[in-house]
Amino acid sequence: MLHLNPINQLRLHKFKQNKRGVFAFYIFFLIMILAIFAELIANDKPIFVKFDGKWYFPIVNMPSEKIFTNQFDSPTNFHDPYITNIIENNGFIIWTPIKFSYNTINYASQFPFPAPPNKQNWLGTDQEGRDVIAILLYGFRISLIFGVALTLLSSSIGIIVGALQGYYGGWVDLSGQRFIEVWSSIPTLFLIILLASVVEPNFWWLLSITVLFGWMELVGLVRAEFLRMRNFDFVRSAKALGVSNFIIMKRHIMPNALVSTLTFMPFILTGSITTLTSLDFLGFGLPASYPSLGELLLQGKNNLQSPWLGLTSFIFLSIVLTTLVFIGEAIRDAFNVDL
Repeated sequence: MLHLNPINQLRLHKFKQNKRGVFAFYIFFLIMILAIFAELIANDKPIFVKFDGKWYFPIVNMPSEKIFTNQFDSPTNFHDPYITNIIENNGFIIWTPIKFSYNTINYASQFPFPAPPNKQNWLGTDQEGRDVIAILLYGFRISLIFGVALTLLSSSIGIIVGALQGYYGGWVDLSGQRFIEVWSSIPTLFLIILLASVVEPNFWWLLSITVLFGWMELVGLVRAEFLRMRNFDFVRSAKALGVSNFIIMKRHIMPNALVSTLTFMPFILTGSITTLTSLDFLGFGLPASYPSLGELLLQGKNNLQSPWLGLTSFIFLSIVLTTLVFIGEAIRDAFNVDL
């Protein structure tokens, strides 16, 4: 069992008192778990296949079609009725709840694309015939990974820069502030549009660009905390005892500064997820081979005759971003306790 000190126990109790934040945390945690294990929920490969007394796990290792038909030595298409009939006559198949991955086209659909919600595709398909639920799950997982990576990297850089400016002050603080003023004035979206015309964007390319121009969000907060605390008595005492500046910053000032910065993390994560979604919506985000929430929003805009596309993506994003905001408010209240 995790042991918490009295201060953290009080913060945890304060967090639990915020019913809205706790409820939002459960909802977001459930969506996150579904997205992380998306292959076990939406996949065009079965989980288990039993054929002639032997077990196969296509979701891990795709068996050859020759095993079932003794004809072609190629990956098995388990959506082919001919193959599924052979398997079911000599065994059985255990599918995932949704028999489509994010890039699987439903060629057996009885409706033109984009197909409306039906028994095969519970929330319909997009204009290319891909299952909407599968796109939501896989797309949110990429957005979450991108958002967490962007939040951690940009926050780390911002905390380090703010700590150096606030602790040393003087010309370090002055030159840092002038650099941030110039750097923050660069239009990031315009730069991404220019670079996208030269280099094909990918996950790491977009992450690098957004980190490069998005690390300044926490600088002001951390800088203010270090400016406030660098002249405290315990800091002066540590300097008088010969403690190095790095140790003073790390052990004595940084833990206090992190308390206030942690309350901003959920809000920064919300903005990070929105950044990738916006870039995908504008056509300057991830390549078409990636599942994307922004692309689904764009398809909803371009296919007004298929309202399930726009409504599904809008409602899903609204739920995710709203729960993150509520979680952030609960964390902020939890750390704002009278000690």
